[in-house]
Amino acid sequence: MTRVLIVDDAKFMRDKIREILETENVDVAGEAENGEEAVFLYQKLKPDLVIMDITMPVKNGIEALKEMIHIDPKVKVIMCTAMRQKRIVVEAIEAGAKDFIVKPFEEAKVIEAIRLVLGNA
Repeated sequence: MTRVLIVDDAKFMRDKIREILETENVDVAGEAENGEEAVFLYQKLKPDLVIMDITMPVKNGIEALKEMIHIDPKVKVIMCTAMRQKRIVVEAIEAGAKDFIVKPFEEAKVIEAIRLVLGNA
C-alpha cells in the first residue's frame, strides 16, 4: 500500500487531502504543518510520496523539498499551491518536485498527479 506524508499549515487542507487519499486506498503515513516538521517526519516515516504546500510558516515547501532531496535524492514530492504564480511552480519543479496541484483541489487532478508520480498512471 502506498504511504503518503501530507504537509500543509491548514488542517482543513490536510483533512481534504486525507479524504481524497482514503478514496484511493492510500495510507496516510503522517501529517506535518510546516516544512521543518515535514523534513523530520520524512526521515522518520520514509513515505512513498509527500504532498506538500509551498507557502508555510517556519520553513516553506521549497526549502523543505531541497532538504528532503539532500537526504534522499529519490524523494517523490507533489507541491500544492494556491498561488497561480508560474514563477513559484517553476521554482518548485526546478528544486526537484515531481508535479504540482493547484488549490482548491479537484479530486481527479490529485489522484492523477499521484498516479503519474508513482508510475501507476
